[in-house]
Amino acid sequence: MILFFFFISLSSFFCGRVLSLELNKDRDVERIHGSGINTLDIEPVEGRYMLSGGSDGVIVLYDLENLSRKPNYTCKALFSVGRSHPDVHKFSVETVQWYPHDTGIFTSSSFDKTLKIWDTNTLQPADIFHFEGTVYSHHMSPVATKHCLIAVGTKSPKVQLCDLKSGSSSHILQGHRQEVLAVSWSPRHEYVLATGSADGKVKLWDVRRASGCLSTLDQYNGEKSKASSEAANTAHNGRVNGLCYTNDGLHLLTIGTDDRMRLWNSSTGENTLVNYGKVCNESRKGLKFAISCGCNPEFAFVPYGSTIAVYTVFTGELITMLRGHYSTVNCCVFQPHFQELYTGSKDCNILAWIPAPREPVPDDISEKSLPQHHVNPAYEDAWSSSDDEG
Repeated sequence: MILFFFFISLSSFFCGRVLSLELNKDRDVERIHGSGINTLDIEPVEGRYMLSGGSDGVIVLYDLENLSRKPNYTCKALFSVGRSHPDVHKFSVETVQWYPHDTGIFTSSSFDKTLKIWDTNTLQPADIFHFEGTVYSHHMSPVATKHCLIAVGTKSPKVQLCDLKSGSSSHILQGHRQEVLAVSWSPRHEYVLATGSADGKVKLWDVRRASGCLSTLDQYNGEKSKASSEAANTAHNGRVNGLCYTNDGLHLLTIGTDDRMRLWNSSTGENTLVNYGKVCNESRKGLKFAISCGCNPEFAFVPYGSTIAVYTVFTGELITMLRGHYSTVNCCVFQPHFQELYTGSKDCNILAWIPAPREPVPDDISEKSLPQHHVNPAYEDAWSSSDDEG
């Protein structure tokens, strides 16, 4: 029982940290990219090293740790695969990802129709996969122990599965009718994959099955009249260009160019009908958004023009808009160890959003007696309405 309450209080503490995220004036990320930043990934082992990929093909690795121990510091770039590197991507890098189990390998994919497997120590490609069309997205399972498959979404409607062990494209998943813009493995089941396409469909696959497809998500939960059956079994009335599972894998969040975000029960395929309102999405390619980890409730961080919209995942409430970039935000990545957020933009900057330090409360004053301005506005937006009704 004590352990249960410990986890509840820890979760609430982390929730408070996420709600107080602000642009940190004391922390910079060294500016290396000369063009827009499309993708970010923080390695899950230590949460210390971050990769970025740019629209000029450049890849940069950063150390997020504050080695100086000074309050004001810059996250330094340890190395970059720059334009002069013999194996640099020729065109825009759309996805970077660390190998989930150690930092010795990372992956990148690009509009130059390649997926590259990199040796972190030598900065040389250990393998290169070539495709017939533009590569929009790729993903490795965070939990797989029995396979080393990389799912790849390309200009082809066929989902490609590349085997890291054999170095070959193992097999293909067929079912979409247009290009595949987003792919994401379940963090709960190592053989389950979600894919989103320009055909408006989101499909769940079990890659062990001959037919592959488990289900095609239907925004109407099977209740739409047959008079307009041509739109049947679509997840969105537009291109589906973003997918993200909740940390426990029980739900899947999708985003489309119909300016809608939807939350699905990943085991039943049911649309939960959470209403997020209009979620402006003008991206013609993959949109990289993130979901918090380690706090309750969970939050979604979604690029929204030059801002980042923060929503509660299960109620759809827009908590706040994080403002700091000068141009379109392309990607978000969440650092669960310290409840921090990093975002990349067309303005060539990576910004760090850090929980605001809480002012210590004197022993003789209870928090309830503090003036109203001491309470983070995000708490007021999220919780005060229910208090007023009571």
